[in-house]
Amino acid sequence: MFDVRIQLGAVLKIDATDRLLPSDGPVTLWVTGVRLVVNRPPHDEWIWVEGVRLSPSGRRGPQTQILVHASKLLPRG
Repeated sequence: MFDVRIQLGAVLKIDATDRLLPSDGPVTLWVTGVRLVVNRPPHDEWIWVEGVRLSPSGRRGPQTQILVHASKLLPRG
């Protein structure tokens, strides 16, 4: 079990190395939803983070879901 806290409306900068199967590099995401993964790869814990992609200039892009390592989303401290 792990402790993950993500506030809806937060803006996350997700590195390519923190994503499962990253095809387009790092992503900035305005979070609209979060859910645990039932069918995750073995020996690893992942979280679906849903939201709106933001461009480097802050413009809104498409709605998307990104599978992120749970360790990236642990509370600090």
